[in-house]
Amino acid sequence: AVRLWAPAKINLNLLVGPRRQDGFHPLDSYVARVSLYDRIELRRRRDGKVRLDCRGFDCGPEKNNLALRAVKATAEGQCAGGVDILLEKHIPPGRGLGGGSSDAAAVLRASNELWQLGLGHTDLLKLASGLGSDVPFFLGPPAARMTGRGEQIQPTEVHPFLAVLILPEFSCPTAEVYNAFDKDAVPMPRQLDPTVLVQPPSQWRERLINQLEAPAVRVAPPLGQLLRRLRECLSLPVHLTGSGSAVFVLCDERQEATQVLRQMPKNLRSNCIIVQNTP
Repeated sequence: AVRLWAPAKINLNLLVGPRRQDGFHPLDSYVARVSLYDRIELRRRRDGKVRLDCRGFDCGPEKNNLALRAVKATAEGQCAGGVDILLEKHIPPGRGLGGGSSDAAAVLRASNELWQLGLGHTDLLKLASGLGSDVPFFLGPPAARMTGRGEQIQPTEVHPFLAVLILPEFSCPTAEVYNAFDKDAVPMPRQLDPTVLVQPPSQWRERLINQLEAPAVRVAPPLGQLLRRLRECLSLPVHLTGSGSAVFVLCDERQEATQVLRQMPKNLRSNCIIVQNTP
């Protein structure tokens, strides 16, 4: 058996261009993995069947599950054995945290190890690109500049940070957010100089933007209410990750993160966790 932990991600700065002819949007985003993890186990079977046991947050329909698709992508035609997949979901779906993509990347690695397929990094990246735009990032460095449709990864150094992550009860459907973005797409601004990110977050968190925030608020009005409420009561900037609905507050140190939690409305504290960027 092989056991892995698949980390969540947050988009520090997310710029989006108009939809391309292939249906994808060009992205330019600084992304960092953070210490919120799904737990995954792969165990050999002898009957050739592939079974998924999902616990915790909803994994969605099996036909759309990226972990299941990743097993089939690596194993098809290369081994006769089956596998049991145990997926403990601690990363809520539909929050812009990349949990499904991270699961897929972890399973690609696990399948390669379990069946000793001998696939190199380039081979895994090719499989990852076929599974989803965010999947290649989770096979790469802990922080990166992600461009193209998400498959182009350039390692980026990011100063250690903590983040108060707020996980709303509602989700934001990614496709609907992008459709809303297309209705009044704005030009993609210039990306931050990567050298800025090696400084403490207090030096650059005010400059972060997410071009999907406005369309996400139109798709999910409760998100707009949440952002307004947080920005009224907190002394630090509040940012959306991905297409939502999770939002975060970047902090230089734990004392600052603890202070953010104290300022948080009491009924929201149970939806918050403190995470850090993974080394």
